[in-house]
Amino acid sequence: MAYRWKNKLSRTDITPKSAYLNRRQILAGTVGLGAIGLAGGAQAQDGLEPNTLEEIRSYNNFYEFGTGKEDPALNAHKLDTSNWIVKVDGLVDNPGDYVMDDLFAGLSVEDRLYRFRCVEAWSMVVPWNGIELADILNKVGVQSSAKYVAFETVVQPENMIGVQRRVLDFPYVEGLRLDEAMHPLTIMATGIYDEPLAKQNGAPMRLVVPWKYGFKSIKSIVRITLTDEEPPISWNKANRREYGFYSNVNPTVDHPRWSQASERVIGGGLFASRQDTLMFNGYPEVASLYEGMDLSVDF
Repeated sequence: MAYRWKNKLSRTDITPKSAYLNRRQILAGTVGLGAIGLAGGAQAQDGLEPNTLEEIRSYNNFYEFGTGKEDPALNAHKLDTSNWIVKVDGLVDNPGDYVMDDLFAGLSVEDRLYRFRCVEAWSMVVPWNGIELADILNKVGVQSSAKYVAFETVVQPENMIGVQRRVLDFPYVEGLRLDEAMHPLTIMATGIYDEPLAKQNGAPMRLVVPWKYGFKSIKSIVRITLTDEEPPISWNKANRREYGFYSNVNPTVDHPRWSQASERVIGGGLFASRQDTLMFNGYPEVASLYEGMDLSVDF
């Protein structure tokens, strides 16, 4: 299918699979936004296009497979994704070890065209296929005392050269506040361009939170934990000064070692263009999640 792009993507720019298969109207779930049209998807604006599958698969950060951008594509083939089990625990009604297909059974896979912004000041546009995280959490039953969700990446030392080299304190852990996790833009991705996730992209399932820097979108998830306390997350533990818990895309708050005001667009070749970075990566509908917070302090 052809993916088309709007400059400011929002809930109305999402074309669920049900919309183009069944030609049903889907009502938007965000204040101030209208209904999604029938089959056909978002209309192109400003000449922006999604990156190619080759670009998305060849330029990655996945430190379990090395620190270079090409290392994951070279090394991730060793990842064993057979018989994938996801442990769901903590403050949930239905904890357990779930086969991935059972965890997703009965839930709708949707197509989401999202900006992807790395903390290293490069960006892509990725056409994801995935399930709203809220649907998964509702299925397992979030208890009223839960305030946060923690995620954990698989550890396979025999298959992961970065784990062998102890690049970080593995397993890699990330977390969201519960309202962030339940926001309709947050998805658990299972594919790109209607193809299953490549191993270097986080197969077989990864988080995607489009208004946050890419390292928040944890890959190859094997554990989801609901908790009433803010979970310690890997990059924040490794370097608290440089990586905060929230990690919202914010062009007014620089990384200590570089500016976040602009980003290098992957796919432009040797002379890749730069563009201004948008607050919340161009998803203003999430701003209400942070009302009253100082985002230069809670970064």
